Amino acid sequence: MERKQFQLGDIVQMKKPHPCGTNEMEIIRMGMDIRIKCVGCKHSVLVPRAKFESKLKKVLRSAPSQEANTMVE
Repeated sequence: MERKQFQLGDIVQMKKPHPCGTNEMEIIRMGMDIRIKCVGCKHSVLVPRAKFESKLKKVLRSAPSQEANTMVE
């Protein structure tokens, strides 16, 4: 099975919704642990990478790449 590709700033859909009712999260920190922020209530959670990858359903919106931003300037 292919690993899902995600990066900093992506909006992802999780398998289970957050208690506020939305299942969309924004990736705000990456490393061995991944910090995600709820799009609905802005609550952030630190999740181990392995657990995050197993709970990730799909990437909804990718963050704009840094290369595209530098070409505009």
